[in-house]
Amino acid sequence: MKLIFALGNPGKEYEHTRHNVGFAAIDSLAHDYSASWQEKSKFKALIAEVSIAGEKIILAKPTTFYNQVGESYRVLLDFYKLDHEDILIIHDELALPIGTVRLREGGSDAGNNGIKSILQHGGGHEPRIRIGVSNEQRAVINDANFVLGRFTKEESEKLADILQTVRTTCEQFARGEFELTSIKHD
Repeated sequence: MKLIFALGNPGKEYEHTRHNVGFAAIDSLAHDYSASWQEKSKFKALIAEVSIAGEKIILAKPTTFYNQVGESYRVLLDFYKLDHEDILIIHDELALPIGTVRLREGGSDAGNNGIKSILQHGGGHEPRIRIGVSNEQRAVINDANFVLGRFTKEESEKLADILQTVRTTCEQFARGEFELTSIKHD
């Protein structure tokens, strides 16, 4: 069994924001596998289950806000008795331009408060899918307002390709074929 854990904020007002691109990615994966979300208050998350290449995969979207996702992460880790390498985290990345998907294992929080929360709750060595959300507007808008902003029309058009890349990567993770790489969608 494996866990794919996406970062984002709950609520309609945060849909389609840069900070919720992790939720968009996992929603797309759940949709493609005809999985439905169920609220599980004990996990502080919405949960769906899928089977990929014969592997049971738990999909999770924390219902805490972004800066407290570590609470949900810890409960899921303990309940399912998962090893860190059996968890894949999907999140937005301010340091990468829109259209870039970068895979890494573990590492620092790099200023990402969701990752910081996960690290505070015992995470750190999990593979991650980092989805770039940065553009030229970031230079003139503070980071908090930028990540809570919506994608431009042009960026939204790129999202389909980005989400397909994330889906493929999630499927590779399920099969034990996770490879560190960087993919750029122009």
